[in-house]
Amino acid sequence: MSRVTCDLTISLDGFLAGPNQSMADPLGEGGELLHRWQFEEPESNAAELEGILAAGAYIMGRNMFAGPGPWDEQWRGWWGEEPPYHAPVFVLTHHPREPLEMQGGTTFNFVTDGIESALAQARQAAGSKDVAIAGGAQTARHYLSAGLIDELRIHIAPIVLGAGERLLDGVANLQLEPTEVSGTRLVTHVRYRVIR
Repeated sequence: MSRVTCDLTISLDGFLAGPNQSMADPLGEGGELLHRWQFEEPESNAAELEGILAAGAYIMGRNMFAGPGPWDEQWRGWWGEEPPYHAPVFVLTHHPREPLEMQGGTTFNFVTDGIESALAQARQAAGSKDVAIAGGAQTARHYLSAGLIDELRIHIAPIVLGAGERLLDGVANLQLEPTEVSGTRLVTHVRYRVIR
């Protein structure tokens, strides 16, 4: 059976996004600084970038797909007409919507019946490849709390956001074993095996 992984970039104080997230500022105030390592040091972080995009299917929350606020049926995601996933993406939502096919092999599928259903659909779509929990914070917390993630890969940016959306708020009884640590001047990568 395929593994369930989760790659997330956080600040030193544990935030995945800064305060005041909006459609104009989806990562919140200062949140874009979290991901400098992906754009300014892609060669030095090539293995981690490949790992993020190697899954056979992805799961994300509704806010990661469309941001906070009212649902816009015309919205096609933040990534343009060819999102980077190139695989099926299962979006957790309370609002039904027909699948959205994009260029490059990405299809957004909207799942209204919970995290277990999304995981079952993603596993089937992924075949022998991993399923990746793409975020955001609430989605990652749900899967961590339910014990459904096998490997947590945290990318820690050397910044302090001070407020925003924290990764581990409300997650209890989580036991992690670090298996690998590496980094550059803009990020420290830590791989954890989730102990059950």
